[in-house]
Amino acid sequence: MCHVIVTCRSMLWTLLSIVAAFGELIAFMSTDWLVGFPRTPDAVFGPHGTAAATAGEAYRPTLGIYGRCIRLPHLRRGVLCGPYAVHFGEIASGFWQATSIFLAAGILLLCAVAFISVFTMCFQSIMKKSIFNICGLLQGIAGLFLILGLMLFPAGWGSDKVQLYCGHDAGPYRAGLCSMGWAFYTAMGGTVLTFLCAVFSAQAEIATSSDKVQEEIEEGKSLICLL
Repeated sequence: MCHVIVTCRSMLWTLLSIVAAFGELIAFMSTDWLVGFPRTPDAVFGPHGTAAATAGEAYRPTLGIYGRCIRLPHLRRGVLCGPYAVHFGEIASGFWQATSIFLAAGILLLCAVAFISVFTMCFQSIMKKSIFNICGLLQGIAGLFLILGLMLFPAGWGSDKVQLYCGHDAGPYRAGLCSMGWAFYTAMGGTVLTFLCAVFSAQAEIATSSDKVQEEIEEGKSLICLL
């Protein structure tokens, strides 16, 4: 018989797990990891990577791990966004390729946990192992993958692609004329939230296996809602 067990702690853990997975996925797909220096669509670059003043409205291009947003001369009113790397080998640098692998692995684990967490209301164990503990372990591993990816991302700032957006002063762990975009901070926040979820999974497990829950089960209730 399936017992649907809902507690504040287990529901909060489920929601936070979904938010962490969704946030990391959106950040990974975004082009707003680096925000380039202001320029115009028909700007001419000087010897130090700075754009010479030209007629036209200035804008700031953005660069992601595998995508970018730029404004072209014939698109005066719009910005062209899309992947600059069609194949994995075309990603700006080897460090960013490693970043992609680690982030993708972490996000895959987080998405799997987010999917499983929805069913923890009805199934709290598998093969006599607590699903919450298993998911917490997976979230901890995912968090390590995410940290590795975020640490390797600045190491790739010395690539030719980044220097095109950030100037020739850009180098490993030196952003040059660029600033960090919202996607990078979202990925960092998602990583912190991932570790919080990994720790909080233990509280969710305690809440769904408490004595009060067992009493409700013994009374024959199939839907159990507790604070």
